[in-house]
Amino acid sequence: MHLKTLFHLAVAATVALGSSSALAQSAAEPAYGPELQGFDYPYPVEHYRFSSQGQELDMAYLDVKPATPNGQTAVLLHGKNFCAATWDGTIKALSGAGYRVIAIDQIGFCKSSKPERYQFTFQQLAGNSRALLASLGIAHAIMVGHSTGGMLAMRYALMYPEATDQLVLVDPIGLEDWKAKGVPWLSLDGWMQRETRVTADSIRAYERATYYADTWDASYETWVQMLAGMYRGPGRAAVASSSARLYDMIATQPVFYEFEQIKPPTLLFVGDKDTPPRSARTPRRRRSARRSAIIRCWARRPRSGFRMRS
Repeated sequence: MHLKTLFHLAVAATVALGSSSALAQSAAEPAYGPELQGFDYPYPVEHYRFSSQGQELDMAYLDVKPATPNGQTAVLLHGKNFCAATWDGTIKALSGAGYRVIAIDQIGFCKSSKPERYQFTFQQLAGNSRALLASLGIAHAIMVGHSTGGMLAMRYALMYPEATDQLVLVDPIGLEDWKAKGVPWLSLDGWMQRETRVTADSIRAYERATYYADTWDASYETWVQMLAGMYRGPGRAAVASSSARLYDMIATQPVFYEFEQIKPPTLLFVGDKDTPPRSARTPRRRRSARRSAIIRCWARRPRSGFRMRS
């Protein structure tokens, strides 16, 4: 990994998920459509329309081109409780350093389709992402994933190693197998029941404890209302259904046992308020230091453990 590239990625990753004055919105209680209609993104939203599992789908994404290109592309994969817009600070940092930046809203999330009867798997989401990039003529890229997006980035790198220049994981979940650790199984009906109880207050409490280490800044409210607004809107049933199936995907599809098979150079960021599971610290579960690195940095990032918002 080139030192200059590593520096740019390090700077950009520590910017992610912080405040964004350009996105500051009223702390009132807005209602958004099922595809986040009414919530503005910091860059023009593009759309990739395709057919999958017998359904016509629309995957939203941001494509930000730098003023002075360095010839490299960074693809940003959001976490479970965030969207492409949340990467605003990272997009600014990377595009300013010459990277073309693609930030994707995965199917089932944010401004993308919420299809019923869709089987969510990390393989399917990785395949969707690869098809989107191929449609843009992008043969290979640096894959950057945060939280659940980190699990997806790992699956992408396993499926498409030749298309993954480097893998950057920002406090990813999936560094352990929750089933093996004794996390109780929850049925899809159980996830749906949890989704019926989602409110702005429950989202805020979860994010404060899980993402911001029990601290809070008024700018974080943007992301609370971004999610809560979809649950207040006319498409709340579709939003809840997709979210429940995505939680089931996260809980039942570990990537833990395939770490050694990841081929691209990998950079793991862990916030200093986080503690990586033993799997990320022991040599048996890590590749050679020449090809992987762990950087501890001050950042408000989610803890690696498996906690679900109720």
